[in-house]
Amino acid sequence: MPDQPSGSVMADLDPDSLPLASGIALGYCPVGQRAQLEAALALDQRLSQLVAKTSEPMLGQLRLAWWRETLQQPVAKRPQGDRVLDAIGQSWGEDSAALIGMVDGWEHLLDPEPLGEAKALAFAAGRGAALVIACGCGEGTGGFAKALTAARVWALADLAAGVSSPAERDLLVRLGLAAAETRARLDPPARPLAVLGALGARALARGGRPLMEGRGAAIQAAKAAILLR
Repeated sequence: MPDQPSGSVMADLDPDSLPLASGIALGYCPVGQRAQLEAALALDQRLSQLVAKTSEPMLGQLRLAWWRETLQQPVAKRPQGDRVLDAIGQSWGEDSAALIGMVDGWEHLLDPEPLGEAKALAFAAGRGAALVIACGCGEGTGGFAKALTAARVWALADLAAGVSSPAERDLLVRLGLAAAETRARLDPPARPLAVLGALGARALARGGRPLMEGRGAAIQAAKAAILLR
């Protein structure tokens, strides 16, 4: 079971409940894609909180397994009343299984061993792929790889800003900066990911600081939305 589902059903999630960087990126999302991206970002936030609050890896794995199994069920058979799950059902419908990679990505952080390069990269890829699909860049499209690079930069930068271990932060910064060097101009549907990728690259260049720290963050987001990089 997920921890503490909301008691009310909302067709649209409140963007103010998302991290500021995610909310800004969502504001650049085309109307037709907004519901899916918002639901994916809300799930990411829920999984982040779940992992952060987990002291026993086995318990965390069971909670993630619940999400994994539920996302594979037909919408009509899913439990009702969880705001995030209901929003996923309304926007993703029977395609909700595309979000399972995000669940798998977060599960890598439940390992009690120190975070290594392979798991950090797997985390970033799993976390980011769902956002790429939400932006209309499916795996069969030419823009998938470019958009996934931007999403990986964001995922690594966001995690780097939240870890307490200097060694893990250094690893995440190194991997994120390497990915940032390969960023390319994105297609217009992926504009939200251009914003997140640019904010991530900026935060990594500052040593793994929070994405929206400093006055230059908002300017960087607007620039990325225009240049798509």
